[in-house]
Amino acid sequence: MHSDVVNTNHEQRTLAQQTDAELFSLFKTGNSFALGILYDRYASLVYSLALKILTNPQEAEDLTQEIFLIFLQRNTYNPNRGSLSSFISIMTRSRAIDKLRERHTNLKFLQRWCQTMNTETSSFITPVEQASLTERSQRVRNALKQLSEDQRQVLQMAYYEGLTQSEIAQRLHVPLGTIKTRARQGLLKLRQGLQDIK
Repeated sequence: MHSDVVNTNHEQRTLAQQTDAELFSLFKTGNSFALGILYDRYASLVYSLALKILTNPQEAEDLTQEIFLIFLQRNTYNPNRGSLSSFISIMTRSRAIDKLRERHTNLKFLQRWCQTMNTETSSFITPVEQASLTERSQRVRNALKQLSEDQRQVLQMAYYEGLTQSEIAQRLHVPLGTIKTRARQGLLKLRQGLQDIK
């Protein structure tokens, strides 16, 4: 048993001295230690770049895990085309910008949704406008009914009570990551059901 530990430590020390390209080749042959060393080398780079773009520590942490998961699953890096640090930096920047766009799109959708709900009771609109708003409001309520109870609860707490995702997680005693997943999936379903609401 002791010799196994010694051999493992020796292998890790030996691998740590190898280049990124050598480690990547070993990783492709199934050497899990090689991926661990690459993670140790570049996780802080990915995190700091993600944090700079997203300005949210939790999202930057999530993206760091996601980048290495993609790297693990897709295996698209080619050492002949450039350094691993450049490859990972480009991938991180691209994914972070995608997340910013997604955040912006969801925000615009929710602003329209909240506007529909809030203007429904306004006394400064014509009967025709009122009928249109009432119909849109009913469609939003019907779309909400299509969500799971967990998704609906998170969205309603966020947009009727104005709670942040962290506050929702604390109130429901549920991990923040779970709340984010429920909110994201609920939003996607809502947007699919209400695509023609402008």
